[in-house]
Amino acid sequence: MQVEGNGINVVADEERTGRPRQLFWPWFGANVSVLGLSYGAFALGFGISFVQAVIAGVLGIVFSFLLCGFVALAGKRGSAPTMVLSRAAFGVRGNQLPTAISWLLTVGWETVLTILATMATAAVFQRLGWGGGTPTLIVALVVVAALIVVAGVLGFHLIMRLQTVITVVTAVLTVVYIGLVAGRVDLPTVMALPAGSTQEVVGALVFLMTGFGLGWVNAAADYSRYLPRASSGRGVVGWTTFGSSLAPVLLFAFGLLLAGSSPSLSEAIAADPIGALADALPTWFLVPFVVVAVLGLVGGAVLDIYSSGLALLALGLRIPRYAAALIDGAIMVVGTVYVVFFGGEFLDEFTGFLITLGVPVAAWCGVMLADIALRRRDYAETDLFSPSGRYGDVRPVPIAVVVVCTVLGWGLVTNSAAGWLAWQGYLLGPLSLGGREGAWAGANLGVLIALVVAFVATLVGSRAAIRQQEARTT
Repeated sequence: MQVEGNGINVVADEERTGRPRQLFWPWFGANVSVLGLSYGAFALGFGISFVQAVIAGVLGIVFSFLLCGFVALAGKRGSAPTMVLSRAAFGVRGNQLPTAISWLLTVGWETVLTILATMATAAVFQRLGWGGGTPTLIVALVVVAALIVVAGVLGFHLIMRLQTVITVVTAVLTVVYIGLVAGRVDLPTVMALPAGSTQEVVGALVFLMTGFGLGWVNAAADYSRYLPRASSGRGVVGWTTFGSSLAPVLLFAFGLLLAGSSPSLSEAIAADPIGALADALPTWFLVPFVVVAVLGLVGGAVLDIYSSGLALLALGLRIPRYAAALIDGAIMVVGTVYVVFFGGEFLDEFTGFLITLGVPVAAWCGVMLADIALRRRDYAETDLFSPSGRYGDVRPVPIAVVVVCTVLGWGLVTNSAAGWLAWQGYLLGPLSLGGREGAWAGANLGVLIALVVAFVATLVGSRAAIRQQEARTT
């Protein structure tokens, strides 16, 4: 229950303990949320069949979390937060652009998860007859926000222990939930779902990538940085990928069966992704369902608030880490209040949020992965904090790659359901892809294009610069 003393500094050798397999607990706990069930309805919303959705889900979830595993390698090699290690690629001050994007994404995700936990708690309590309306929502928000902010303020060691508890409790209760609602699955109806086009499958794949692993890549090294340098690199990649993707794959598959069996359930999930899942439950299990739903969402939000606080410090804010977590917690609460009490339908805004920020994050991820692959030595820790060091002040090539790939990517994605994002997709017409109303409009190719182009451009354009960096001795 002590407040973590480390901020964005390099973790001292005597504090680096543990083994890669311990990474299983925070990543499983952050992704065992019953929200994974709702993604089954989201995927079928693209108009694809069950088999197509399974393929898109497994590929999108596992591949996107594999990217997290590779980024986690940087934590072991540099023992600093992700967005500090990113300075090696972009320069010490040049890294402020991707760090600002990372901060927006993590604050956004923790807010989304808090919204879901608040809505789920209120919906279940209303069904139980214990309240409803504004008072219940307020109480739910206070409880959920308190859990998240306290864990974020106290920091790494409490989070690691908390995630272990969340993993065990939510895993057991989720299995019970699946057993209770399994009778609602109508397999012939599910298998009769019509197949979608290639474009629709790609759209579902990209959506699942952005909803799962690509939402975590910018925080992946924050939890491997406490490992000893001698830890197995394969172990870091493997346990991060396995721990983070195991629960989402299983939950997503069962969510497909539920949503595919009931069109009305799919529509209800669009408005209330967690609360709608409670309608299929007997009354006696509603309280345990609240526990599993809230703990699963809190597990993800806790990692987000911790990483968002580190990103805020990496931007140059000179305050203690716990104070940065408090600031992000306040923003999280304000955002939740707006959406819960004044916002509209959830899914449209959620999809728009993921795809829009997914493009620059995918571009950053491509640069970071190539940078990690090109390096043959551990990071020079002191130089990560010095603009005059080997990593430089501003490295224009990687920054230009992210900007160009973001512009390119936004031109190849659409968010027509969210009116404030109607400007996207401006390249679909000029590139003869059918325009904003064409077959490729919903595929959101921009995320994949940004990731791949940024990776290749960095491999080609930064190789010589990285060799020069590693040749320096000071």
